[in-house]
This record gives sequence, C-alpha cells and structure tokens, in this order.
Amino acid sequence: MDRLDEIFRLRKEFMNKLEETIPGTHPEMPVDVTKKESQILLKDSILRGVEEMFEALQHLKNSKRHRQTEIPHFDRDAFLEEVVDAYNYFFSTLLIIGVTPDELFDAYKKKHDIIIKRLEQGY
Repeated sequence: MDRLDEIFRLRKEFMNKLEETIPGTHPEMPVDVTKKESQILLKDSILRGVEEMFEALQHLKNSKRHRQTEIPHFDRDAFLEEVVDAYNYFFSTLLIIGVTPDELFDAYKKKHDIIIKRLEQGY
C-alpha cells in the first residue's frame, strides 16, 4: 500500500470511528453533492481546513514585512501539526464526495502538467 492510500485509509478509519462514537456525525458516503445539506457539509469541512492553515500561519513569526526584529525560534512541529490538521479536513472532504487516492493523484498530475506547460510557454 502506498502512502497516499494509507492516508485515505487512516482518515476513513477515523471518520468511521467518529460516526460509531457520535452517531450522525457524517452522512453515508459519498454524499449527493447536488443537495443543499451536502454542500453545507462540504463547505464546513473545507472552511475548517482553511482555519487550520491560518493556525499554521500563526507560527510564522517573521512573516510581517514591517517587523524590525526577528524571532529566532520556529516551532516546526507545531506548524506541521496544524498543516496535518488542515489536510485531515481536506481528505475528509474528498472522502465525503467519494474521491479515491487514484482520482486525487490523476487530478494532481493533470494540473501539474498544465502548470509546467504554462511555465514552459511563458504564461
């Protein structure tokens, strides 16, 4: 099993355990994305992921251009933990709509090829 498959498996395991522990936490997957309640669920999941990325940004103490002094410490572990939290929400979102690891990889590769081509063509 490759690592992307394992990430999907672990996230699904967590979501199933959460549903088992707190019934009603997640609807049956995949959801019908045309339904309002499904879109609300997806929006909530995505926004929670974005919120976690903002929490990661809080660890970048030297990112303010106007700051005169530099803070020599960077808590890499805490930063990485927040990024992982964000990815957990993003992977949950993908699972909720039924995306597979292969689909994600194919979409990633397709977009990668597009942006590489843009760079080569002076986009």
